[in-house]
Amino acid sequence: MNSEHHFRDDHDSPWKEALEHYFPEFLALLFPAIHAEVNWSQPFEFLDHELQQVVGDAELGRRDADKLIKVYTRQGRETWLSIHVEVQGYAESDFAERMFVY
Repeated sequence: MNSEHHFRDDHDSPWKEALEHYFPEFLALLFPAIHAEVNWSQPFEFLDHELQQVVGDAELGRRDADKLIKVYTRQGRETWLSIHVEVQGYAESDFAERMFVY
């Protein structure tokens, strides 16, 4: 990575916020089949603390746009959804490997 990108621009935090505020709409737009299986009359819960315990690998750096959400299906089963959003404005040689690790 060149010195111009020595620090990471924080493009992911706004996406994390958007996911938290518009989660049902996000699923409806991008994953309509999954959205249709969620019982939206039941509350959903963001499990940020639990996610950080699982992925606390310092080598991977910050993982702000990763979300773990507990939802209930229309059949009443508790299900966890893992969502990763990556916003990047420059080329990165190890991008594919980093996505594989995520």
